[in-house]
Amino acid sequence: MSVVGTGQFFGSPEEERDKLMRSLLEQKNKQSSPEGIPVVTLNDGNTIPQLGFGVFKVDPDEAERVVTQALEAGYRHIDTAAIYGNEEGVGRAIAKSGIPREDLFITTKVWNDRHLDVEAAFEESLQKLGLEYVDLYLVHWPAPKNGTYVQAWKQMEKLGDRAKSIGVCNFLPEHLDTLLAEATTVPAINQIELHPALQQRDAVEASKAAGIAIESWGPLGQGRYDLGAEKAIADAAAKYGKTPAQVVIRWHLQNGFIVFPKTVTRSRMVENLNVFDFLLSDEEMAAITALERGDRGGSHPNDLN
Repeated sequence: MSVVGTGQFFGSPEEERDKLMRSLLEQKNKQSSPEGIPVVTLNDGNTIPQLGFGVFKVDPDEAERVVTQALEAGYRHIDTAAIYGNEEGVGRAIAKSGIPREDLFITTKVWNDRHLDVEAAFEESLQKLGLEYVDLYLVHWPAPKNGTYVQAWKQMEKLGDRAKSIGVCNFLPEHLDTLLAEATTVPAINQIELHPALQQRDAVEASKAAGIAIESWGPLGQGRYDLGAEKAIADAAAKYGKTPAQVVIRWHLQNGFIVFPKTVTRSRMVENLNVFDFLLSDEEMAAITALERGDRGGSHPNDLN
């Protein structure tokens, strides 16, 4: 796999953008193999495939089929969570795939009501997944009214090699400030809702400043708006012979974000991987970035407790 960035890859934007774009272009026609998906080096030295597959709202009864198809399409990075209720299906697909464990990157998350019980919650997830370790374990939400996310983090720091990397989701700058003031380990990742209409620039910049990589959830806007109706996206799609979704995934990749679009359709799985044979220009990137309008599709991090 080619390494396209690090958790601190934002220090020199122009140089990093050039390196990123060159490395991504080198992946042309390799998107169906694990070696064809670029990786990002995190601040702990571990690497994560930059393009993965999410299973939010995938029915537990369908999870095995869906993840099996994703693995067959070429995905090696699977993102699940305890609250999704589909870890067992994900685990069955992994077990039956025949893919060496070291070639996979598996993420799961601890839910808000287990902040004071992380060790037990983590072991439950491992058992459901049928794994001895996960590659990334995340605090799913800060749930600030509960006042427990720092305690959760301190327990996560003790998981050792059973969680190769640890990180957070949905942390705003104030949550990061509070955590970093007491943490021994800096989170490797901050997974936040991020798409052209909601770019959370304050959270992105705070994370970058701490060397924390950004992972985008809901990267295509969760269907809240028609990507193809946005002129900047539609124009690029027409120019490159791509779908609006492919253009937006490309926008994420060229911004250095880790991204994992979700679909239950095999053809879309393949389509979402077919994004390494074109590059958006600086002008096209800027036009898509200008679509920011604060259109949040999920909960506000201060409201979900």
